[in-house]
Amino acid sequence: MNDEVSLASFGKRSFAFLIDELIVSFLIIIIFYNQILNASTPEDIANLAPLFLVPQTVIRLIYHTFFIYYYGATLGKKALKIKCINQDKENPSFWASLSRALVRFFSEAIFYLGFAWAFFDPLRQTWHDKVAKTLVVNVE
Repeated sequence: MNDEVSLASFGKRSFAFLIDELIVSFLIIIIFYNQILNASTPEDIANLAPLFLVPQTVIRLIYHTFFIYYYGATLGKKALKIKCINQDKENPSFWASLSRALVRFFSEAIFYLGFAWAFFDPLRQTWHDKVAKTLVVNVE
């Protein structure tokens, strides 16, 4: 699967991750804007956390599945000129994109261990890349 492709660097992938996290966080803030403004005490703010959990999870799954399936890249990846490809060097299928997003979420939940895996993998694959059989590569 690595024939004639340039693997994206950890730096590019990390910065793309940061951009995507900011975008999703911004969407959550927009959705819960009134509740955030009405939170006047630390207890009020702490009580918002469980309210955010399900919508944030759903938004993350939709965001990552949609962009990887349709464009092969999230907005963060597009900004850094990297993309996710399958073994045929095409955008991943819907099911591969969804499974990638689900495993990505799981990996985040267990202290980003699936992301750390990429540091030791010769193809720089995270757990979600391995499950979806994808690589993240530089776009020419």
